[in-house]
Amino acid sequence: MRFEDAVAELNARQPEHMPEPGLERIRELVKYLDDPQLTFPTIHVAGTNGKSTTARVVTTLACGHEIATGLYTSPHLRSVRERLMICDETISEREFAQEWEHLAPFLELVDGAGMGPVTYFEAVTALSFLWFADKPIGLGVIEVGMGGGWDATNVVSGEVAVICEIGLDHPELGSTIADVAGEKAGVLKHGTTAVIREQRPEAMAVIEARAAEVGATLLIEGRDWAMEGRMSGVGGQVLRVRGRHATYEDLFLPIFGVYAARNAAAGIVALEASLEQELEAETTRDALREVRSPGRLDVRSRKPLVVLDGAHNPAGAAALAAALAETFTWERLHLVMAVSANKDLEGLVRTLAPLADVAYATANDSVRSASAEDVARAWGARGGPPGGGGGGGGVGDPRRTGAQAPKIPRFCDTPRRGRPLGCA
Repeated sequence: MRFEDAVAELNARQPEHMPEPGLERIRELVKYLDDPQLTFPTIHVAGTNGKSTTARVVTTLACGHEIATGLYTSPHLRSVRERLMICDETISEREFAQEWEHLAPFLELVDGAGMGPVTYFEAVTALSFLWFADKPIGLGVIEVGMGGGWDATNVVSGEVAVICEIGLDHPELGSTIADVAGEKAGVLKHGTTAVIREQRPEAMAVIEARAAEVGATLLIEGRDWAMEGRMSGVGGQVLRVRGRHATYEDLFLPIFGVYAARNAAAGIVALEASLEQELEAETTRDALREVRSPGRLDVRSRKPLVVLDGAHNPAGAAALAAALAETFTWERLHLVMAVSANKDLEGLVRTLAPLADVAYATANDSVRSASAEDVARAWGARGGPPGGGGGGGGVGDPRRTGAQAPKIPRFCDTPRRGRPLGCA
């Protein structure tokens, strides 16, 4: 089988429709495959924001300590292959096609079992388990796709779990922080250890109740571990982390923002918990310097400065805004925005608008993308900021000509750094 054919068959499972969330299909699928996800220990990473960065930190550290570590993340930027890595090796096209050919007959069996067809995410998740088991690996770092309790990844053993910051995001998970926390806390299993980022009180109460129910041990940020020092540096930041077993000094993290620093600290503690010992200090410093998190405050060009970020909810947008202001300077900021249709578009616009001199509404290639027109309408509905902000149109779809672009006001007199913005 060719890689292109495998991807075409996978893509045919989009868009995903799940009448009732649950683990029935993935459980049936991995049963047919002889439970490949149980052939290696796992660190299961959940939360609303920060999952990918945390998972990449854990993986890079584990590989630095000479543990063959499989990393499963989502979504991808360009190719589905980006979701599956072993240390710094992305699954090849040939291996992806081979694993898909192995998987395909079992997908057909489950498709016909009366539970509905296997979804895109369930299929890729099962393929990742197969690839990791075939290599084999000594540790799997598995990022939750959405939620936790009924996410397809929640068939892993999850000896260690990480719960990053919890906020509102996917409406399917609930309308309150407590509802969302209940779903995220579903990754906690009997007798496991969980590394918990600082949470809102209502989320922490739910996590603690779940931990008590299943006998899980919680390692809570600020109580059991902490990012105790942070200093901006060229190309990143220098950290001091108090872990569970040791304190780690002079750690250079080549990613920006306080949230990235705290997620890196959580990653260090998660690997400590998995190994049940302190990490080797010099190896930890060397490995952390190699961490990369594509699409997260990702500098893609210097002249002009182009930064990509996957912030997709108001809390993520707030973290992005803070990190941009802390890390970069600019004369004019052009914001290009594409958003999935099920996201809080108004909340994203409200959070990011004060930064932008000009914004461009567009869409991405995902079947879940909101239209450029919807994004433009959200900017237009916001109008100018208090104290002014009218004027000629400054937001449009960059795929259009200027005459066709939808118009919304520029934020011409929103103060930033003590001076007014100018309009082009």
